[in-house]
Amino acid sequence: MGRLLLSTLAFVAPVLGANEPGVRGDERGLAILTAKALTVPFEGVQAIDNAVILVRDGKIEAVGPRADIVIPEGYEVLDVGRRWVAPGMIDLHCHVAGSPRANDLNDMVYLTNPGLRAYTGVAPGNENLEMGTAAGVTSVLYIPGSGTNVGGSGVLLKTGFDRYERMEIRNPGSLKLAQSGNPEGWTIGIGRSFMNWNTANTFRRGLAYAQGWENYEKGVGPKPQKDPQWEVFRDLKAKRTQVSTHTQIYQVVLRTITLVSEEFGLDAYIDHGSFDGWRAAGIAWEAGVPAILGPRQVSAFMWLEYRPDMWIENDTDGAILGMAAQYQKLGHRQIGFNTDSPVIPQESLPLQAAMAVRYGFNTENAQHVRGLTIIPALTAGIAHRVGSLEAGKDADLIIVDGDPADPRTTVSITFVEGERVYDNTRDARRW
Repeated sequence: MGRLLLSTLAFVAPVLGANEPGVRGDERGLAILTAKALTVPFEGVQAIDNAVILVRDGKIEAVGPRADIVIPEGYEVLDVGRRWVAPGMIDLHCHVAGSPRANDLNDMVYLTNPGLRAYTGVAPGNENLEMGTAAGVTSVLYIPGSGTNVGGSGVLLKTGFDRYERMEIRNPGSLKLAQSGNPEGWTIGIGRSFMNWNTANTFRRGLAYAQGWENYEKGVGPKPQKDPQWEVFRDLKAKRTQVSTHTQIYQVVLRTITLVSEEFGLDAYIDHGSFDGWRAAGIAWEAGVPAILGPRQVSAFMWLEYRPDMWIENDTDGAILGMAAQYQKLGHRQIGFNTDSPVIPQESLPLQAAMAVRYGFNTENAQHVRGLTIIPALTAGIAHRVGSLEAGKDADLIIVDGDPADPRTTVSITFVEGERVYDNTRDARRW
């Protein structure tokens, strides 16, 4: 890489056998001793040296310096030596939680299909998710494809379990919106004017349905007839879920902000943000629209035709630009990363952050690790459960021998809710 990230740590510590302490953190208390705990909360201290992490009943019980934490009697002790502990990584753009032999995520019946639901296609324990777990990915948003403007609702899942009931974090995990690009090939081909009109019309109808239920629940209106096509809008209107928006060039990213966030007042986030989408970064930040970037992390520009006022200092025609760095330079502060798996393999999520750093992304406050953990957790509204090492959160932890976003780093062990779901000595995979 162009520069070191958090440390010059470049060794592989002795590995732990599967029969050693800490195999199950939910059966009895577990104390993990580590050289560094990357706590990465949204605010506050980002790392603790010589730390102890207490795990009980699948939750983080306490995190702090060894001098301050008393290990309760009877707890198993897992000493990982000079290795680090970090939160499990979160990917908000995943298409590989279903069967590897079937893809029902682009059912392009209508141009907008809000009633379709990705959770019906989940295949627990499939190999693609297992590979992600081996790389430290513990949560994903499994979403429909981008063949239509509204592909349906996604579902937030844990990766390490073999039963759907244990995997589900929240359903619906988002409503998938796709703008421009792929949906233009629907049926005979359509343009952006109609796509924008039809999408807005769909959202108005869905929110009218949600308002009818809200009126009924407040006792000021009749009971509506239940319609599965519009149910997701009840969650959107109540801020229980978000619109994850497959959006890329500046014009389309700007439309995401003005239509979904400003006109309809819904929680939404940029999902891709590719090419020159970074030109809208400042506007997105002001509107409260996070940017989850990938799998392209680099943009090459050969033109300066429009909005020259949004080019930043030292940009030139033909420049090769790091997208995350450009969002950052224009003031955006909630930047995360995704893979669009299988476009990029699920296990390559940390590489997305590494590429961002290589092309100029500032890491003074561990922003690259936060973009894999707490930022996507906050974006998806699940930061009360995952994304950082804080008491009360799920014990989704990874044991690594260095910066988790550095391609040279090995993930030794992955815990999901205190359960050791991957061990590179037991499962014969190294990442």
